[in-house]
Amino acid sequence: MPQELIRIETPDDPQISAYRNIRERDLVGRQGRFVAEGKVVLNVLFSTSRFAAESVLLLENRVSGMEDVLERVPADVPVYVASSAVMDAVAGFHMHRGVLAIGMRGRDESAEALIAGLPEHALVVVLSGIANHDNMGAIFRNAAAFGADAVLLDAECCDPLYRKAIRVSVGAALKVPFIRSGSASTLIDALTEQGFDILALSPSGEQEIDRIERAPRTALLLGAEGPGLPAALLARLPSVRIPMRKDFDSLNVAAATAIALHRLWR
Repeated sequence: MPQELIRIETPDDPQISAYRNIRERDLVGRQGRFVAEGKVVLNVLFSTSRFAAESVLLLENRVSGMEDVLERVPADVPVYVASSAVMDAVAGFHMHRGVLAIGMRGRDESAEALIAGLPEHALVVVLSGIANHDNMGAIFRNAAAFGADAVLLDAECCDPLYRKAIRVSVGAALKVPFIRSGSASTLIDALTEQGFDILALSPSGEQEIDRIERAPRTALLLGAEGPGLPAALLARLPSVRIPMRKDFDSLNVAAATAIALHRLWR
């Protein structure tokens, strides 16, 4: 292991204050930090240069079996170990996984800068009003699986670095570049200026997505379940649909994203 494990004996130890009341604090933000949970997610955190870690907190009976992850932890990042009673008291609920880390967000990049840095052949996901953290995490997982180069989120979307969203994404939210800013219309303008063809995915889309010939630079726009994409966006963009039975036209937005990205990736 890169450094000595630091034993935490009481839940009020100031060394682990960043982990206190995880569930409640995630809803209001944590001053430029985020919580990574689970072995797979920590493995991604310490395998990518996108985000730095501030510390690690492990349940004492989870240390064995974490050697491969701990080998990646930089020597200046403290690794704390606690009993189940202490960890549960700190977190505010039962932490059965018992594997946590505090990551640091870093400086936000502008949408224009992120788009400008994309390759000549690029696939981008654009999200409008996705407020469910499970869907957000699943969309990032799909984006990573099917080669999306970036995810652009409007300001109405939920935070992809919320603890549950990161966990559902199995760490993909820490891996796929993203920006959360402004309106979907503004994001579309920025993509258009950089030569992207934008396809709006909707059950009422004009063309079936499996009949689309993907352009070298393509962006897929998706809206929230229920309201879907605003009429103004659908009116200004080519729209596509996923063909399905005529007596059913609705898919979970994460499932729809997977199908559409797979088609565009292939």
